[in-house]
Amino acid sequence: MSRFDLVIFDCDGVLVDSERLAVRTEAQILASLGWPISESEIVARFVGRSASDMHREIERHLGREVDWDGEFEVRYREVFERELVAVPGVVEALARIDTATCVASSAATTSWSSRSRSPAYRPVPGRIFSADDVERPSPRPTSSCTPRARWASRPVAARWSRTASPESPQPSRRNVGVRILRKRHQRALLSAAGAVVFDDMSELPDLLGAT
Repeated sequence: MSRFDLVIFDCDGVLVDSERLAVRTEAQILASLGWPISESEIVARFVGRSASDMHREIERHLGREVDWDGEFEVRYREVFERELVAVPGVVEALARIDTATCVASSAATTSWSSRSRSPAYRPVPGRIFSADDVERPSPRPTSSCTPRARWASRPVAARWSRTASPESPQPSRRNVGVRILRKRHQRALLSAAGAVVFDDMSELPDLLGAT
C-alpha cells in the first residue's frame, strides 16, 4: 500500500448505497411538486453535483423557492434510516487498507446524519469533509482537480500525485493530479480518461497496491 499517501473516499455510491435511494426519492418528490422527471434524468442532471447546485436548478425549473428541509431532507432521512446499507464489500476493503483514509463528499454536512450510522464510517472518524468545507465544491473544479479532495488531503500532508480517490462513475470529471479509481458502468470511456475501473469493492485493496 506504500504507493499512496492517502485514499480519499467519495461517500454516496462508494461507502454507502445511498444514490439509488436518493434518486428514487427525488423523482417522487419532484413529481409531487409539478416536475415529473425520470430517475435516469435525475442521475444525468444531478448525481455528483453539490446540493446547492441541485437546489438552484430545481427552483429555477419550478419558478419558486422550495422548503428543502421540509420537502426533501425529511424524506431522505426517512428512507435512509429505513433502507440505507453500506456498499457491498466496502467494509471488508477498508479493513485491508493500511494507507491513511478520509471521506470527501459533495453532500452537505447537514445531510450526513443517516449516512454516518453506516459501518463504512467506522475506519474514518474525524476525517470527513463535505461541500461545506470548500468554497467551490464539485463539480466546478479548479485545474481539473476537485477542491474538496485537495482540502481533504491537507490533514495528512499527502502528496497530490500519491492520492487515490475511489468515486462513483462521473465521466465528466477529470483525474488530473489524482489517481482516481472508479467502478461500474461506462468502462471504455472511463478507462480512456485514465481511470482504473472496477466492479467489486473487494478488488480495491489490491488495485491500490498494483503498478
